[in-house]
Amino acid sequence: MDGYPRSGTAADTQPYVIILGNEKGGTGKSTTAVHLIVALLRLGFSVGSIDLDGRQGTLSRYMDKRRAYAERSGRSLPMPLHRRVERSKAPIQAASEAEEQNRFTEALDAMRACQFVVIDTPGSDSFLSRLGHAYADTLVTPLNDSFLDIDVLAEVDVERREVRNPSTYTKMVWEQNNRRVVTGREPIDWLVLRNRLSHVEARNKRDIAGLMDQLAKRIGFRLSSGFGERVVFRELFHKGLTVLDLAHEPETAAPTSSHLAARAEINGLLEAIGVFEREADTSEPILEPVPEPARVTAGG
Repeated sequence: MDGYPRSGTAADTQPYVIILGNEKGGTGKSTTAVHLIVALLRLGFSVGSIDLDGRQGTLSRYMDKRRAYAERSGRSLPMPLHRRVERSKAPIQAASEAEEQNRFTEALDAMRACQFVVIDTPGSDSFLSRLGHAYADTLVTPLNDSFLDIDVLAEVDVERREVRNPSTYTKMVWEQNNRRVVTGREPIDWLVLRNRLSHVEARNKRDIAGLMDQLAKRIGFRLSSGFGERVVFRELFHKGLTVLDLAHEPETAAPTSSHLAARAEINGLLEAIGVFEREADTSEPILEPVPEPARVTAGG
């Protein structure tokens, strides 16, 4: 095996793979992954999740917290089939990459029965990150809405508000996309999420919007709104919960405007990816509680 997706008639029966990718930290990759996973589960899809960031392990720690909450509270929470793929410690590069490839392939093979697989990648370049990107049916890149973060996509002349050259990360995405196309797979559907930062001035927001439009046309990605800076995201993340779980908690008070706005942002993400076009137990948006899907209990 060469470690990259291959063409085949069985492709339609394989999971739809969504990669969270960005080589800059602090952009909300893991937070986006968590809410996407729980939203898909709440909609009745079967979901697998893979954490390729073995060093940080943020997604894996979240799943541990979620399982612990379920066990502590005695409640059942929908859980994905989760795997954590560690980096190899082999001293020789070829051996290290072969070991990592086998670990990743084993994790993905275990999820063949899932409808979706959501993969969180490291915030730096690595063989595992490149390998994960090559399997992306949809690549989701959260990006803070500031000039400091645009350079993950391209070199930009901030003074002239001009795009100069694509970034190393963008070139890597192009390379993995070409590998997919050569093997007969569909091109990567690249979706960039503009996370809203409250401290960014209105003029800068307009300038950033203009640059992002330039980048989308030149680099080849779609733009969509991301998440705002909401306390509820951070508070619930550390409990292993999301705002989508609150409607199913018996002691939960009526949702606040912040909760509703957060749920609307998650719906926007699902719509941008095209989730509602796929079959599940329900295809209705999740601003309101949806019928309970088949679920995995805390001990399952």
